[in-house]
This record gives sequence, C-alpha cells and structure tokens, in this order.
Amino acid sequence: MYEGVIGQLIDQLGKLPGIGPKSAQRIAFHLIQSDRIEVEELVEVLRTVREKVKFCQICGNVSEEIECRICRDPRRDLSTICVVEESKDVVAIERTREFKGRYHVLGGAISPIDGIGPEQLRVKELLARLANTAIVEVIIATDPNLEGEATATYLARLIKPMGITISRLASGLPVGGDLEYADEVTLGRAFEGRRNLEF
Repeated sequence: MYEGVIGQLIDQLGKLPGIGPKSAQRIAFHLIQSDRIEVEELVEVLRTVREKVKFCQICGNVSEEIECRICRDPRRDLSTICVVEESKDVVAIERTREFKGRYHVLGGAISPIDGIGPEQLRVKELLARLANTAIVEVIIATDPNLEGEATATYLARLIKPMGITISRLASGLPVGGDLEYADEVTLGRAFEGRRNLEF
C-alpha cells in the first residue's frame, strides 16, 4: 500500500515476530513522528546489540561476554541443568528464584513443519556437556505445546542411557484460571501432576 521508504520500513517491521501488518504500520508512523534524537538512539542501540551481544559458549544464553552471568556465577549448582528453548525462558525461570542450577538454551524446538530438526538446535552441545561433567539431573523446560513435547521426548530418549535423572516441568491449570475454560490436554496434565494437600 505504501511506497518507497515508508513501505520498506513497514515491511521490515512486519518481519519481526509478533508484529502484524497493522502493528508494523503503527510503529512505522510512530517512528516517523518521533524526535530525530529518539530515532537515532534506537538505531544506535540496535547497532550496538548486533555488535556486542553474542551467545554464551557454555549454555547458549545471550551475553555480552564469552560466558553469561549465570555460567560465571560460582554459587550456581553445577549438578543440575535446566534445558529451555530460548533465552527469554531463562529470564522467566530466573524471576521465580526457585532454580539454582545452570541452563542450556536449545535455540528453538523441533518443528518439522518449519524445517527445524535436532540438527538446527544445540542438542550436540547439550550431550557434550552431559558427557563431560558431573550432571545429576536434567530438567526439561520446553514449552508445553506440540513442538516442546516432541523436543522433550527426543531429548529424554537421548539422555536416558546416560543414567542421568530426567524431569519435566509440571504443567496444568494456571492460578486464577477457570476449569471450564481449560482445554482437555491442560486439564489432563493437571490431574497427572496433582499433589497431596498437607495441613
């Protein structure tokens, strides 16, 4: 619909995940109407991110160093690894303050429809970590969807012969949710993962 640089800007913004055509158009016009300094700061931050941010050589998390903050922390439990799909999952788990071990970021999930197989993920690096260290437990924290379940099953089959304990994050009903709105899979998982009440 729009020609020239405005059309190009909308097209580029539309390539970002979660940004549809209307959102891309809104963001584009916001940038056009913004102060020049504000736009230049955004451009500079984007350029700096591309230059400075890399992936941790141990776990694959985003970092400005060769090793991320978590892998450098000597207080972390070296015997437990939590496997996640993306770096944003590390942030979500860290907010809970429940997990004290280290992470392994796969860089996605197995999705044959999207052409993503185990070879496109950091599976070899995970197996190398498990073979060379004293890991006691691997917690698989992939998303509770079809791709995440396929990835979890695939990893569990690879790890099981190593004699390492494998666990999966529990899934079920969200706090504040209503039973009538839960789908069958979620409700089924909630029953499977039920626990005894202690008084």
